[in-house]
Amino acid sequence: MAGTVRGPGTGPRSGGRPAPRSGPGAFTSRRAPGSRRSGGAGLSLAQRMSRNRIGLGLLVLLLVVVVGRLAVVQGIDGARYANAAAQDRLRTYPIAAIRGEITDREGRPFAYTADASTIAADPTVVTDPARAALALTTLLDVPVAELTEKLAGEGRYQLLAEGVPPETADAVRELGLAGIVITDAPERRYPAGAVGGQVVGFVGRDGTGLAGIEQTFEDELAGTPGTRRLEVGSGGNPIPSRGIDESVPATDGSDVALTIDQDLQYVTEQRLAEACADGFTTRASAVVLDVRTGEVAAMGSCPGYDPGRPGETPDRLGNPVVSDVFEPGSVMKAVTLAAAIEEGEATPEEFLTVDGHIQAGNRRVTDAHDHAPIDWSVTGILAKSSNVGTIMLAREVGDEVLERYLRAFGIGSRTGIELPGESRGIFQGSDEWSEIQAANIAIGQGVSVTALQMASVYQAIANDGVRIEPRIVRSVTSPDGHVEQAERPQGTRVISEDTADAMAYMLEAVVGPGGTAPLGQIEGFRVAGKTGTAQRANPECGCYEGGGYFTTFVGFAPADDPQYVVAVDLERPTSSAEGGQVAAPVFRDILRYALTADGVVPSGTPRPDFQLTRDR
Repeated sequence: MAGTVRGPGTGPRSGGRPAPRSGPGAFTSRRAPGSRRSGGAGLSLAQRMSRNRIGLGLLVLLLVVVVGRLAVVQGIDGARYANAAAQDRLRTYPIAAIRGEITDREGRPFAYTADASTIAADPTVVTDPARAALALTTLLDVPVAELTEKLAGEGRYQLLAEGVPPETADAVRELGLAGIVITDAPERRYPAGAVGGQVVGFVGRDGTGLAGIEQTFEDELAGTPGTRRLEVGSGGNPIPSRGIDESVPATDGSDVALTIDQDLQYVTEQRLAEACADGFTTRASAVVLDVRTGEVAAMGSCPGYDPGRPGETPDRLGNPVVSDVFEPGSVMKAVTLAAAIEEGEATPEEFLTVDGHIQAGNRRVTDAHDHAPIDWSVTGILAKSSNVGTIMLAREVGDEVLERYLRAFGIGSRTGIELPGESRGIFQGSDEWSEIQAANIAIGQGVSVTALQMASVYQAIANDGVRIEPRIVRSVTSPDGHVEQAERPQGTRVISEDTADAMAYMLEAVVGPGGTAPLGQIEGFRVAGKTGTAQRANPECGCYEGGGYFTTFVGFAPADDPQYVVAVDLERPTSSAEGGQVAAPVFRDILRYALTADGVVPSGTPRPDFQLTRDR
């Protein structure tokens, strides 16, 4: 069998492969020289060179793309990327405008703004909290431990100090501490304290006016903030010399000068505080007007508030002189009698037989005390404050005509004074009056007014019958020094000069012998005025019973040459004392100071004699 060849799988196996054979008859398989098993084993030299050329081309193409992109980045987009990097380093800070001053008519400040800053930290940028705390503790007067805790705290903002004066802020800035931020935060200050506080008002934490003149003149006082753009480094500090530092300056606010006299304001508020300390008066208000201009010389209430600390008295932040209303009582009788005289229905010397009571619908209205019929002059009716006599004259005038005079004197309308929150009062038209309402309104009940409205009524009488709406701002001065005088309202004639003279004469009798307010007299000056005692609504029952009284006094002096009007009203929930007893002395003390401080010459003629009854 030698020389026989077996096919695959026909012979004995070893490891699954054919056993090798040797000898002449063995079958052998040889590889050609240079042959490969796989992976291009059969590529020729030409093929290998072609492949290398393709690889080189791809490499060159990749290199061209990279170089081209670099050229674009550096040559074309370079400026954009550089600008983006610069913008990332820029910080914009506000430059606060200095808020304008509020002064009295002599330039004495009620409110001004002082330069100050807040010091804060960004703990993510602070490199060494302990070291920074040691550097800042003396300057900021804050304990090291507290500063360290804040500087190492969480978040990106920690307030370190407020109200920091400029020199301290500069010293902190010179330390160059990373992560310390200094921001302008001017402080509003009120050097007069509570004096004039209800007029001046106050600002919120953001510096915006929230009450009084601060609110009304927000646009003028606030100014316009500026900005500063700085280029900073990684520590948040400005890059010196080569860094960007651009500023748009702030425009400071304008100054507002009031018609208020600060000294008179102080005296007024002190006298009101004395009234509020008597154990019966829960609220007291007063306003002083210049007769010839209608300007407010003083305006205050107690209890008041300090505009530098408004949060301590959150229930007192209004201005009761312009916002609180009350039933004026007998001070309103001056309007009723002025209407009667102007309409030719009465004269000061005319006599009327006045009973102690009068019927009004299904109600009976009495004088303070019921009495037998008395022959009173019209002057006597006012001097004795007769309800019955006044209602008799009001009926001669008529409801519609009386309403016209009340509105002409400003009842039921806002005065337009430059203060927020002014009330128009409560006053119904005569077409809605019942018989009892008509009787009550003639004597100052069933109608509500503000203290300022009542002062304005008497200003018109004192000013020869010409009413000038009250104003409290004298001028506004811009940062460049330009002074804009406040527009003075045009006067409106309400009654004739003769009627005004007659009213001044009769009102002087109120303070004279036999009148209801001898405590309103001022030595050396002739005084004219009227008392008022009106029932106060009891909030517990919505009725008058047990509500106490509003007591008032409004008047002017000198009666022969009027200069100032003063209106006073006191709220006394547990007292029955009358206006001539408690409000007239407050009126007297305030008016006396106003006259003497202004150098008003005492009256040169004596007070006239008055015939109040037919017997005298």
